[in-house]
Amino acid sequence: MSQPSPEVYEAGKGMDAHNAAMREIRARNDQTYDPHEPTRVWVDEDNTPDGVRDSLTIILNTGGCRWARAGGCTMCGYVAESVEGGTVAHDALMDQLDVCLEHEREHADGPCPLIKIYTSGSFLDEREVPAETRRAIAEAFGDRERIVVESLPDFVEHDRLADFTEQGLAVDVAVGLETATDRVRHDCVNKYFDFDDFVAASEQARDAGAGIKAYLLMKPPFLSESEAVADMISSVERCAEYAHTVSMNPTNVQRHTMVEELYHDGGYRPPWLWSVAEVLYETADVDALVISDPVGHGSDRGPHNCGECDDHVQTAIKDFDLRQDPSVFEQVSCECERTWEAVMEREKSYGMPLAR
Repeated sequence: MSQPSPEVYEAGKGMDAHNAAMREIRARNDQTYDPHEPTRVWVDEDNTPDGVRDSLTIILNTGGCRWARAGGCTMCGYVAESVEGGTVAHDALMDQLDVCLEHEREHADGPCPLIKIYTSGSFLDEREVPAETRRAIAEAFGDRERIVVESLPDFVEHDRLADFTEQGLAVDVAVGLETATDRVRHDCVNKYFDFDDFVAASEQARDAGAGIKAYLLMKPPFLSESEAVADMISSVERCAEYAHTVSMNPTNVQRHTMVEELYHDGGYRPPWLWSVAEVLYETADVDALVISDPVGHGSDRGPHNCGECDDHVQTAIKDFDLRQDPSVFEQVSCECERTWEAVMEREKSYGMPLAR
């Protein structure tokens, strides 16, 4: 497994042009954030290998993903919500945790069995979350059932996961793989690692007694709708060999990103919800939980259909997430499905989007 260094994230990955463009776009952001307040926190329910569980999702406000600070992924605007300076002190991160626990007390019917912790980067990167903080968080949630932590493959190491497994927690490492196709990940997403690195990280996790949750990106820029669907179907099938859960995230247009630049110039349309349903339907028989939670569904900047059926299709997707029954998609229909079918048949990468 490659050892990360500042130089690795600045150059030498064949992505210098993408990174330079992304740094210029991100430099337009002038907002600041309080290091004592989390970016977001909410209570929900999720399907896990042990069944549906109430969940507490925490997005800690850290110094941000180091890859994003070098330029980063074409679709990701989360670093724009990070604290300036690259680091957040242990005490400030613990203040954020206190805010999240108070939110849980106010909005949940008791402690949630499932905890999901994100940093808009890598929770296991000790530049973002110090080892002291990681251990304190592991102890704080030691009485729960399962915890999900997000990380790039570089930081998936036995000792870092042991802080959680030694508490008796079931541990999942959420890896933003985005696609199983290296060329798409490199050229469309601008992510530096290869599928083999994901496989190596899954082996590290398994040896530490942890599982893998693979995050895939539905329709990165520069792919037509049909190319995006085909890439997702093959990616889900490949990931199911290494991950017990595959979460497909349809692209939404986030601020201060290359995707936003393309969107405003008429060069990008978020995926159709019909495409999300198609991938879930076609991969329902793989040996993994396959789920999706389209953020911003029904809006111009999020995955959408015609506007009339968006909520109905979103409901079917949510139902599928919980029950894993593809027949839910046979219960929704709309005239715009014919338009989607035409887009799937006729749209080409050099002339998209064919329809808004």
